[in-house]
Amino acid sequence: MKNQISESRKAAGWSQEQLASTLGVSRQTVIALERGKYNPSLPLAFRLARTFSTSIEELFDYDEAELGS
Repeated sequence: MKNQISESRKAAGWSQEQLASTLGVSRQTVIALERGKYNPSLPLAFRLARTFSTSIEELFDYDEAELGS
């Protein structure tokens, strides 16, 4: 799943470590999220959206084709 996490984090002037601390996850999780290697749980997706004052839909680009639907 494509996302705008890296762009949002950089626009906020935060390091990956700062974002991880804010979200209560590891820096490795933030790296995996930014690279699209890890899809967040729904609660984490909501925390990310609230952190960047945006909606989940604006932060994540869901493509049904990726799921084979």
